[in-house]
Amino acid sequence: MKRIWDNRVVRWAAPLLWMALIFFLSAQSTLPNLAPDVPHLEEVGGHLAVYGVLALLWERALRGAGVRHAAWWALAITLAYGASDEFHQSFVPGRTMTMIDWIVDLLGAGLALTWSGWVQARGRAARWLAR
Repeated sequence: MKRIWDNRVVRWAAPLLWMALIFFLSAQSTLPNLAPDVPHLEEVGGHLAVYGVLALLWERALRGAGVRHAAWWALAITLAYGASDEFHQSFVPGRTMTMIDWIVDLLGAGLALTWSGWVQARGRAARWLAR
């Protein structure tokens, strides 16, 4: 049975839908604070997670399309979208555009792609050793 992630439409739709969700959330004046006892944890953790997932989704789509250096392209797309999202927030009442948020986006995307590269390299090494 073919896995759903092997479907080309799903691979390309996933990062685009994730970007739409980010846009929707960024258009909200306020977001619920799920960790009220820890200042900035939710904001920083949210940026790390959301942009890490976006980078992984782009990497998957690009790698599936045979794009060379998919991780680097995924990082570039994710960071460009993060910058545009920060700019978008400057027009939303109660939200601001900050360079720190964009840097945390970069960190989340970079960590996720580094982890992905490590997992892929480990899998290749395991297959090579199993010969």
